[in-house]
Amino acid sequence: MAKLELLSPAGDMERLQMAVLYGADAVYLAGTAFGMRSFAGNFTPEELPKAVEFAHNHGVKVHVTVNTMPRNEEIAQLPPYLEQLQDAGVDALIVADLGAFTLAGKYAPKCERHISTQQSIANYECAQAWYDLGAKRVVLARELNLDEIRTIREKTDKDLEIETFGHGAMCVSYSGRCLLSNYMTGRDSNRGACAQPCRYQYALVEEKRPGEYFPVFEDEKGTYIMNSRDMCTIDHLQDLMDAGIDCIKIEGRAKSAYYAAIVTGAYRHAIDDIVAGRPVDPVWRDEVEHVSHRYYSTGFYYGYPGQYTEHSRYIRQWQICAIVESCDKNGLALCSLRNKFSQGDVLEAVGPDMRPFPFTVTDMWTEEKEPLDQPRTPQMKFYLQLPKQVPAMSILRHSVELSGK
Repeated sequence: MAKLELLSPAGDMERLQMAVLYGADAVYLAGTAFGMRSFAGNFTPEELPKAVEFAHNHGVKVHVTVNTMPRNEEIAQLPPYLEQLQDAGVDALIVADLGAFTLAGKYAPKCERHISTQQSIANYECAQAWYDLGAKRVVLARELNLDEIRTIREKTDKDLEIETFGHGAMCVSYSGRCLLSNYMTGRDSNRGACAQPCRYQYALVEEKRPGEYFPVFEDEKGTYIMNSRDMCTIDHLQDLMDAGIDCIKIEGRAKSAYYAAIVTGAYRHAIDDIVAGRPVDPVWRDEVEHVSHRYYSTGFYYGYPGQYTEHSRYIRQWQICAIVESCDKNGLALCSLRNKFSQGDVLEAVGPDMRPFPFTVTDMWTEEKEPLDQPRTPQMKFYLQLPKQVPAMSILRHSVELSGK
């Protein structure tokens, strides 16, 4: 069975490290220009080579987004930027604009060219046309079902790679082509600055009755008529493989390092179980419930996903407490604090290639080895006695209800 490539988000260096260590085959990120997530951390010209080196040292490829639609005044900046990306050792460029695609072939010929979902590729003729022009991979429109994807696979060159989204937030507009944010906030959704006004709560107002709002409601709290659910396909990976998909992408460059780690690790283990012919361990399905998310659906793979119209709040029931920086064979861990906890609390540990397990906090010490009952200062280093040795970059978390009201 061909192994499904797992492509994970890397909004900054910490998120890249988490995605790599928790099992990504490739990561996608952006430099400081031409990327569709301008509010992610992104990578400066100095950081990018280091990011590529770290990923390559772990056998992981790096894809860089160059998928905005450049304006006339920006085009002259593209050639040197593309050369910089190639010089950094980037493996692939994700592009949406035909001009950017052409310039990438000229100024970064060593990089594969992948066609962004922003191009809304929805049929086999379009996919094949991009391949004929020199694309290595197409990222299909998110609105396609599995039968449509299967047809595209059957009717295109076998060397053309097909990538689809497998997990994360979905846009209410077709393949992300939305101007609502532009009109309402002045932030251009097609230039990486979407304010997500589709998540807002709306009411009707009549022209001659200013200040009188008439709710469009599902219940007394109102409704979110454009609110899309999040996608989750971890239960359906075999179907995606059978449809001929080569790579699934986890959405979330603007999300946390914790999200990048947990979702990547869950999908890594699920894919590996399927390829090995084993039943998928239910613990990994449970892991995707441990990150902040909206109610899940299977996207458009099996038909229209429907909307959750009661509210747009995230479900947040777990909080990261600390990151393990190192741990000896006796379980003595040097940790970095993220959120406060105390002796006697029940935490859960999860790490690279490690099943989550619960434990009760017992002994802690400062870096100077003084007894500690509660670490308080964000990012402070401290020692914690764990029940067993865990890998570096393991995450300590606890159950807490943080969902919005």
